[in-house]
Amino acid sequence: MRKANAVRTTRARRLRRDSTDAENALWYRLRARSLDGHKFVRQEPIGNYIVDLICRERGLIVEVDGGQHANNVRDAARDQWLVEHHYRVLRFWNHDVLSNIDGVLEVIATALAETPPHPDRKGDPTSPRKRGEVS
Repeated sequence: MRKANAVRTTRARRLRRDSTDAENALWYRLRARSLDGHKFVRQEPIGNYIVDLICRERGLIVEVDGGQHANNVRDAARDQWLVEHHYRVLRFWNHDVLSNIDGVLEVIATALAETPPHPDRKGDPTSPRKRGEVS
C-alpha cells in the first residue's frame, strides 16, 4: 500500500508541475483562500485517483478537462466512485475556464454555498488513517 501511495504522490507532484494553462488559470483564482475563504489544493490523490482541484472541507472536486475527456467512460466511472465516497464533482472544459473564468468561479462559489461543511473530510476517506487502521 505504501508503494502505491508513493507512486500517486510522485504522479501528483508531476501533474502540479505540468499543469495545463486552464488548470493554472483556475488555480491562480482559487489559491490562497481567494474564493470566499475556501481552501483548495491541487492534484490531490483520493483513492486510486488524482483530482485536479479540491476543497477538502466541502468535499468539492473541480476537474478541468480537455477534449480527450469528451464522453470518456473512465471519467464516468471515476466520478461515480467519487460521488459514492461523498464527494461532489464539477467538470469544466479548458475553453470555458480560459474564456469565461468569472462564470466558472460563480458556479464553483454556488456549489460551495450549497454544500455544507463536513468536519471529518480532511483527505481521502478510504485511506488507512481515516478508516482507523493506522495510528
